Amino acid sequence: MRSILRSKFAVALTVALLAEGILYYSAFAIENTPQIKPLDLMTADFGNWRLLQTGHIDQETLEMLKADDTLTRSYGNPAFPAPAGFYVAYFKTQRTGQAPHSPKNCLPGSGWEPLKEGVLDIPVTTMPGNIRVNRYVVTRGENASVVLYWYQTRQRVIASDYSAKLWLVLDSIRYHRSDTALVRVIVPVLNGDDKTATVAAVDFVKVMFPVLQAYLPA
Repeated sequence: MRSILRSKFAVALTVALLAEGILYYSAFAIENTPQIKPLDLMTADFGNWRLLQTGHIDQETLEMLKADDTLTRSYGNPAFPAPAGFYVAYFKTQRTGQAPHSPKNCLPGSGWEPLKEGVLDIPVTTMPGNIRVNRYVVTRGENASVVLYWYQTRQRVIASDYSAKLWLVLDSIRYHRSDTALVRVIVPVLNGDDKTATVAAVDFVKVMFPVLQAYLPA
């Protein structure tokens, strides 16, 4: 009975938050839209991870993403057999229809099918405790990759798409801000060894995270 009541309370609270958020969006025209340094100014290398290639997103895709800034790179580390793909999409506001496209939806649309899914806790030096991120093992034909992704601001990392929406409402009400970044790291799986690919992805996140965090507005 208690679990049912807690569930009903959670649903009611969510509805109330969403209603309040909708009221805020309709009642207030002013929003704080912070400026950031261009992401492509970010340092080329992260620890032992060396920049291999800087990617290019075509104009049609940029218009679909509606992100205010993007970064896509490939990195290599002599300690790991496969490279790490690094992608960031930053949004100054989500009020006018701009919002991150969840990899949970985009990857299947590109032909990648989820084989395993869950969350992963990663220790980082610039935040207390661990950050929790999504971990997917996806396949397309004979190819497989480990995908880590999350939503990030300077103060917060969110794995859940659902929680990201709730924080959007709360931050919009309290701070008149709706900025966020979608961060994704992809490491190919070699010889069916997704554990090594995961270790590589986690290692990359650990050294990359403090650098990226400094680029997101406080």
